[in-house]
Amino acid sequence: MVSFSHRDPGTGEAVWREAFADRALPSLDETFEHLVVVAAHPDDETLGVAGLMARTVSRDAKVTVLIATDGEGSHPDSPSHTPADLAAVRRREVAAALDHLSPSIDVRFLGLPDGGTDDHRDAIAEALRALLQGQGAHLVVVPWSGDSHRDHRVAAEVTAEVCTELGVPWREYPIWLWHWGSTDDLPWDDLEVVTLDELTAELKRTAMRHHRSQITPLSSAPGDEVMLHERMQAHFDRPFEVFVRPAGPSLAGGFFEDFYCRNGDDPWGFESRWYEQRKRAVTLASLPRERYASALELGCSTGVLTDLLVDRCDAVLAVDIADAPLEIARRRLGSRDDVRLERLGLPGEWPAGTFDLVVLSEVGYYWNPADLTVAIDRIRGAMDAGGHLIACHWRHPVTEYPQSGDDVHAALRAAEGFVRLMLHEEEDFVLEVYGLGGARSVAAETGLVP
Repeated sequence: MVSFSHRDPGTGEAVWREAFADRALPSLDETFEHLVVVAAHPDDETLGVAGLMARTVSRDAKVTVLIATDGEGSHPDSPSHTPADLAAVRRREVAAALDHLSPSIDVRFLGLPDGGTDDHRDAIAEALRALLQGQGAHLVVVPWSGDSHRDHRVAAEVTAEVCTELGVPWREYPIWLWHWGSTDDLPWDDLEVVTLDELTAELKRTAMRHHRSQITPLSSAPGDEVMLHERMQAHFDRPFEVFVRPAGPSLAGGFFEDFYCRNGDDPWGFESRWYEQRKRAVTLASLPRERYASALELGCSTGVLTDLLVDRCDAVLAVDIADAPLEIARRRLGSRDDVRLERLGLPGEWPAGTFDLVVLSEVGYYWNPADLTVAIDRIRGAMDAGGHLIACHWRHPVTEYPQSGDDVHAALRAAEGFVRLMLHEEEDFVLEVYGLGGARSVAAETGLVP
């Protein structure tokens, strides 16, 4: 079931403290309305995400905890507790721990066999789907698939399947990695953190103490030894919690670097094809306002559209996932002080600030459904109250892309908070303009109609 021993001293927390001290990691986006915490065993949720749960309920958002097993296999050689005894004890402990964080936290027990989740994937999937059917923005967190514990891996794999199917974002939280792993085992480029203030950190410490069957011996007899010794517990007494962005089928920066390397400076014919020239003209003509104060262009590529946006905006921030197209864009745009180019791995990395125009042109189909959901949430948060989103995508299927252009626009239409102002649909591409609640047409904005 595991490839390590809990009795080993393990990696000291000082090693991890030093490793984290030298890194500035992005924060987890906490704008969700419903946090679903999947735990393979009672205590996973408290060790890994008690701080996030406390922060979530403090802003009146919903928290549901789904616990796959009762953890009855934690002490297989115990002379004092049967597996049934341990299951009952651990249920009481997790209930007390969660009640300490907030009585509003809803906990669901599946009662699957400890160490046997691989044979009950459908039960986990069915329970998780049921929790994600409601309206609102969900986030699911689950033990890390690389934790070297079979139940953790299974829970993560099932969560990935369900969340991808439903278009719900998810993150994974390490538990046993901190014990057996080294700093080379952590996927640093995929990490996000949640910072805990002292009050929240103390809430977590107290909640952890409710799991007495794991942090203290069951008795002095052999087989009743402590499961989580003090060196292990120290990993969870931090002023932050760590989450791993899942490695899904979204296309990464390396794909685009290789693509430009193989196909030259204009692989999509942005400069040479009449199709692209005409599409840009339609895009610019569709902007509801003559001029914008600030624009965010997501996936600017070589900067052909960026160059035209600058003429309609006081300032443009254009971002892309790969260095190769950004170098071409820099040559094109020169030293203009009204445009800024940045390399960001969207949507995990996201620029600060708000904008009155967001441009999503030929980008959304590179993301898997979960990442697209995150991107849409972040786009909405990046728009000023009167801001606009213009989205344009190729409609024909491309084998390498996780989604189609129609999939992207279906997700935009289903997203809460957007008001569609314009739809232009051809056989080859679809273009839409959205505002936020209260957005008005061009005629209404300019006083031609009430």
